[in-house]
Amino acid sequence: MYDLLLRGGEVLDPGAGLRGALDVGIRAGRIDGIAPDISPDEAHRVIELDGRLVVPGLIDIHCHISDGMTPSGVHPDVAGVLSGVCTVVDAGSAGSHTFPALARYVAANVKTRVLCMVHIVRTGLAYMPELRAPEDMDPNGVIQTIDTYRSMAQGVKVRLVGAGVHAIGAEAVKTARRAARESGTRLMVHVGDPEKQVDASVTRAMLDLMEPGDIVTHFFTGQQANLLDPKGRAWPEVAEAAARGVCMDCAHGRFNFSFDTARRLLDQGIYPDCLSTDMTRPGRHTTVGSLPEIMSKAMALGFTLEDVVRMTTVNPARALAMSDTLGSLAPGREADVTVLDLLDGNFLFRDCEGVVLQGQQALAPALTVRAGEPMPLDWGPRPRGWLPDSPEPALS
Repeated sequence: MYDLLLRGGEVLDPGAGLRGALDVGIRAGRIDGIAPDISPDEAHRVIELDGRLVVPGLIDIHCHISDGMTPSGVHPDVAGVLSGVCTVVDAGSAGSHTFPALARYVAANVKTRVLCMVHIVRTGLAYMPELRAPEDMDPNGVIQTIDTYRSMAQGVKVRLVGAGVHAIGAEAVKTARRAARESGTRLMVHVGDPEKQVDASVTRAMLDLMEPGDIVTHFFTGQQANLLDPKGRAWPEVAEAAARGVCMDCAHGRFNFSFDTARRLLDQGIYPDCLSTDMTRPGRHTTVGSLPEIMSKAMALGFTLEDVVRMTTVNPARALAMSDTLGSLAPGREADVTVLDLLDGNFLFRDCEGVVLQGQQALAPALTVRAGEPMPLDWGPRPRGWLPDSPEPALS
């Protein structure tokens, strides 16, 4: 007998090559069977999905879940299971001096799976700008922190933002790169400087330093020192880094998602690997409602449904070198499942520069199953719950 049967859904699992009307049986917290028309008599509990979309548990590879530790940290379950996401990756909210508190007091006793990047600056994002002088960086402490919290700490984060980075340039990246290499993990680098201190030479030098498995985040940023030259062409180092196996992540956030930048890159045939929110507490109530909303926004830009599911399941799992455990509904894996409503309508999507794009479809979370346990959903941060704005009356 299954403990739980998700019945009557439309499975879409790009990692396993599955798409179709399939039921999902869960036993002892793991995927135990995927097949059409599994009898409800074979399960202790049945949830009828009425044709809703069933995908592997979504992965948000860039958010900030330092609730109570930094001014803008959001609770892990708010970014996670309450909004249809099973795994979140904190993108450097904590450094070597503050990571133990994140692990002990924030990430413990939550339902969402929490992974983290460790900031190269010892205090992480406790105050901003975090990097003011080379002495603020603590590569040896980062290496020790990753070793201590190996199951949780997935890599090293550095932000190319502000006067401190302007003063030392690519040395900030080199220091973080050394910590990532010596810890046997990966490097995540933030591009796009709203403070307008860092110039494009630092971005280009960074791209040359990135190694296979590293992550460039804020792929569609319109801020200074982004991935475009003054004529709107992608720097040649972008394609070269992608060809080496560097992961390109969108990471929307409050300041780093531009429809104009996105169109310029896409028109040149340069595509991101992952979609993520860069969610913070203030961002959730402005530009970043949820990961499904970012997926909807990407669909309005022209990505297919299968594209956006791939960029939030199998691709981030691969970027974390966790494809054997995350990103698919393969039998035997921990039962992380996201159920989504795919709704037709006339929806309004806004980028971080206030530009509005209309889309004809929106994704909204309908159910999260984390390790085989159905989770209650939040209402969502918008007046209409999870749905983005629309010039039309709210859907019933």
